[in-house]
Amino acid sequence: MKNINNGFFPCMLFLLMCLVYSGIAIDPFSRSHSLKTECIMKPPRRIAEQELILLSRSDEDDSGQEWENGAIREMAQRIQLQRGIIYSFSAWVKLRGGNDKKVGVVFRSENGRLVHGGEVRAKQGCWSLLKGGIVPNVSGPVDIFFESEDREAKISAKNLSLKQFSKKVWKLKQDQLIEKIRKNKVRFEVSYKNNTAVKEAVISLKQTKPSFLLGCAMNFRILQSEGYRKWFASRFAITSFTNEMKWYTTEEVRGQENYTAADSMLKFAEENGILVRGHTVLWDDPKMQPSWVKNIKDPDDVMNVTLNRINSVMKRYKGKLTGWDVVNENLHWDYFEKMLGVNASSRFYNIAYKLDPDVTLFVNEYNTIENPGEVTATPVKVKDKMEEILAYQGNENIKGAIGAQGHFSPTQPNLAYMRSALDTLGSLGLPIWITELDMPKCPNQTKYIEEILREAYSHPAVEGIIIFAGPEVSGFDKLTLADKDFNNTETGDVIDKLLKEWHQKPSEIPNIFTVDHENEEEDVSLLHGLYNVNVSHPQIKNLSTSLCLEVTKEMGHRQVVRVVINA
Repeated sequence: MKNINNGFFPCMLFLLMCLVYSGIAIDPFSRSHSLKTECIMKPPRRIAEQELILLSRSDEDDSGQEWENGAIREMAQRIQLQRGIIYSFSAWVKLRGGNDKKVGVVFRSENGRLVHGGEVRAKQGCWSLLKGGIVPNVSGPVDIFFESEDREAKISAKNLSLKQFSKKVWKLKQDQLIEKIRKNKVRFEVSYKNNTAVKEAVISLKQTKPSFLLGCAMNFRILQSEGYRKWFASRFAITSFTNEMKWYTTEEVRGQENYTAADSMLKFAEENGILVRGHTVLWDDPKMQPSWVKNIKDPDDVMNVTLNRINSVMKRYKGKLTGWDVVNENLHWDYFEKMLGVNASSRFYNIAYKLDPDVTLFVNEYNTIENPGEVTATPVKVKDKMEEILAYQGNENIKGAIGAQGHFSPTQPNLAYMRSALDTLGSLGLPIWITELDMPKCPNQTKYIEEILREAYSHPAVEGIIIFAGPEVSGFDKLTLADKDFNNTETGDVIDKLLKEWHQKPSEIPNIFTVDHENEEEDVSLLHGLYNVNVSHPQIKNLSTSLCLEVTKEMGHRQVVRVVINA
């Protein structure tokens, strides 16, 4: 792991620790827009829970414990962590003075390895909730630190806790949350025109499109392989192109645009009912510009060719895409900002919005959810960047979204950190997509990928996932889902399993016999999405009608569908 550097300074927590069965803890699965977690005057008490390692002594006073000037104090006791257990950390923190600062939590093992566990932007004079955690690769003791951007930071903290979960319990929590955030109870009421109930009407349903989409990227090789096309179209309902829409592909020579590959791939997607997410209008990495752009030194000329690029690609695909990465990776890189000024990204989002007001415009970054030790594109900084773009004049009505790429390392993913990162990103109230999920090959790759996918699916702010993967012929060498004969790999089996699990299966939807209005109608739990509904009666031949139904989270926990029969 990295040492603490890059301008961060550690402050060891002086804590009296003990295992207890009551205390104050933040449930990592309790994210709610009704729970204010930024700049509150007094942190709320949480209910008593089991499996809680209580770190701070009480929350009766408002002062909390204080660390300042990088001073390190001795700890009364270390925490013993167990390999494979998920530990969720929470603490309320505030600054005693100065400007807002990022404050993070770090776990240090006996050999000095550091695991960054989460962060929050702390403010002066009010409390903000720091969440995160750790999934240890080895058992052993750890020390816990706070870290800050500022050596002079004066940090107060209270209600510190570390809640432990077995992976079995963690998955149970995920499943319970999925029932709440991905499904609705639906009640059908069938009646004649005179409002008389149709007794024993039979209602059958078939989901035609799920709301949550698990998609897969594709590349130009799909145009060369019929087997690849059949394999893809039989599984996925959304995609993005790895390189075919990028500037260096569509305009290798200045003034000579070539959209042949992108157009052909889009045609294939449209013919098979596959949605396409645009990747990418621009890329802020100086190495990823067309070679001829790299040679332009005049900022005015850079602006001219950049505006031509935006207009060209966005007008060409207007109305055909679900979203666009407008300036890819504009926290890690700043090519356009250096050439054209600090507001370059915000301005380009404004231009993109004017060209296609209905398309979703993404900030798309890597290491935000997958790497707790990230410094450049942390969840707090990605959130700040999105707020900066939306605050730019004329951008207030943009349909913004967050793209978290998800290029995970080949180790046990820190699910507690991932959930806290998604909480931070989700606090904007904008959709989140996992846009480029992959992981280098490793012995437990399949297990780790499934854990990551389930973590994303069980978070209320995440609206979809695109994996960077494919069959062997596709050339995706990290995540291979099928061999050269299109037989599934072990990871391919997992993807197919989740595609089925996250799609409402007919066997899970019973025929519903309605009763008269004086009795309780039967509810059915349905995944969000579009359905074809057929109403019939076993004894009345002419009683039959069909309709389309959309089950959405916006409809509330219970959705009532009233069907009037013209008979």
